[in-house]
Amino acid sequence: MKKIFFTIALAFTTWMASAQYMVITTMNENSDMENLTDNIGFGYEMTDDVVLGVQRNGENYDLFGRYAFGDAYVSGHIPTDMNMDSLSFGIGYSVKFWNNLYLEPNYSFDGDGNGNFNLGVACRF
Repeated sequence: MKKIFFTIALAFTTWMASAQYMVITTMNENSDMENLTDNIGFGYEMTDDVVLGVQRNGENYDLFGRYAFGDAYVSGHIPTDMNMDSLSFGIGYSVKFWNNLYLEPNYSFDGDGNGNFNLGVACRF
C-alpha cells in the first residue's frame, strides 16, 4: 500500500512541477485601478494551447477555459452555480509586455448577445 501511495504522490508532484500557471485580471470600460483585483483569477495551463481556471467575478467565482491559436485565443466563462444564462464567450490576443507579463485585450459576449471590450493582464509562471 505504501508503494502505491508513493507512486501516486510521485506522479502527482511530477505532473505539478512540469505545469505552467497563470494569474490574470480583467478590467472593462467601467473599471478603474481600485477594481483591479475584482476579477483576479488563477489558471492552469494543461497544454501550450489549453488553460482551465477559476476567476473572481465581484463576490462570486467563474470557471474559465481558453484555447490559444498562437497569440490569439477564444475563451469561455461560466459561473460556479452553472447558470447557463450567464455563460459568456470571447476572443482575445496576448501581447508579451515584459518577461512573463502579458497584456490581453479581448471582446466578450454574454448570453444576451451584449458585447464588452476588456483589457486583461496576465502573469505566467
